[in-house]
Amino acid sequence: MEERLSEYRIMWVLVLFDLPTETKKEKKAYTDFRKRLVNDGFTMFQFSIYLRHCPSRENAEVHIKRVKSFLPEAGQVGVLCITDKQFGQMELFQGKKEKEVSTPYQQLELF
Repeated sequence: MEERLSEYRIMWVLVLFDLPTETKKEKKAYTDFRKRLVNDGFTMFQFSIYLRHCPSRENAEVHIKRVKSFLPEAGQVGVLCITDKQFGQMELFQGKKEKEVSTPYQQLELF
């Protein structure tokens, strides 16, 4: 049980992207990519940064593979996987004021 809930085992997958939006086709590709991220459980963290909580590295790999399956043809996409411990050490600021790091949602685990 302790191993399952370890802050070193729980993972966060971050998808960072910069996609072109100058033509109608590019805008559609951007919208489709963003919608597919949301449908896969990702939450917007900042405008082009989406993140997803995963209970394990294995689960994170499933979602990373899924993101790779719907990459758009143009633009840049980065995928970063970090532990819950690392995520909790993030410092956020709103202007010069420090802002509390809040989890986008709580993961419910049923036994």
